[in-house]
Amino acid sequence: MAQRIRKAIFPVGGLGTRFLPATKAMPKEMLPVVDKPLIQYAVEEAQAAGIEEFIFVTGRSKTAIEDHFDHSYELETTLRERGKETQIAAVNSWMPRPGQIAYTRQQVPLGLGHAVWCARNLIGDEPFAVLLADDLILAERSCLKQMVEAQSATGGNMVAVMEVPHEHTNRYGIVDVARDDGRLVDVKGVVEKPDPAAAPSNLSIIGRYILQPEVFDRLERIGRGAGGEIQLTDALAELIRGGKPFHGLRFDGKRFDCGDKVGFLEANIAFALARPDMTEAVRKILDGQS
Repeated sequence: MAQRIRKAIFPVGGLGTRFLPATKAMPKEMLPVVDKPLIQYAVEEAQAAGIEEFIFVTGRSKTAIEDHFDHSYELETTLRERGKETQIAAVNSWMPRPGQIAYTRQQVPLGLGHAVWCARNLIGDEPFAVLLADDLILAERSCLKQMVEAQSATGGNMVAVMEVPHEHTNRYGIVDVARDDGRLVDVKGVVEKPDPAAAPSNLSIIGRYILQPEVFDRLERIGRGAGGEIQLTDALAELIRGGKPFHGLRFDGKRFDCGDKVGFLEANIAFALARPDMTEAVRKILDGQS
C-alpha cells in the first residue's frame, strides 16, 4: 500500500504580473472568487483530501497570505459584539489548526521546480502533494482527494491531466502516454510546452501533483531549463526515465485558469452559479434581466 499523503506544498511566490495593477500590493493568490481568495480554495481542497501539514513557499510582499491564515482578534471581537456568529464561522471554521502551517521563502524567482525544492526540508522523506492556486477546480469531490485515492492503489507519482486543444500544447507540460484506460494514464514521458507539431499528446498537466521525495534530488541536479527556470517538468521526466511509477488522472470536475483574466472571470461566474444563495440572481444578470 502507498504511504499516506500528509503534507502539501503551495507555491505562492509569483508576482502575478498579468493582474496588475490589482496585484501591485496584493498577492495574486488573494484575489477573490466570489467571497474567498484563491489560496483558501486550494487549502480547503487539500483539507478534503486529508492533508495535515500546509507548506507555503512565499516571496516578497506575501504577508497578506500569512495574515489570512491567522486569527484577526479585532475583527472577531467586533463580530461577536454584534452577534454575527455566521460571519465568525466564515472566517474561522476552515482554518488549519496551530502548528499545521509552515512558511519558507523562495528568495530568487527561479520557477516552479525551484519553489518545490525550497520546501524540501519541511517535507523530509515522504510523499507529498503540490497545489497551484491559479488552477481552481470546481468538483463535487476534491480533485486532490480523487488523486490520493487513485495513488493509494498505483503508488509512485501522479499528476492531474486534462485534454487541451492541440494548438495550445505550447502553453503546458504535456504527457507522453503509454497506456490510457480513459481515466488513468500510464505516463512514459513529459515535455514542457512542446510545439504542437512535436507534442506527444494533447493531455496537459494541471496544477495538482502527488510526488515522491526523490524529486528533490532531481531538482537539485537538473539546472535551469525552459525560460531560464528550474522546471518541475524536467525533474518529473527524470523520475520517469529512472523507472518510477508515474500516472496521470483525468479528474471529475472543471478546471479554471485563474492566472488568466478571462479564466478568472469565468471562475467567478461558475462558482457563483454553484451557490444556492446566488444562482437565481446571477442567472438574471447573465440573461440581462437585472
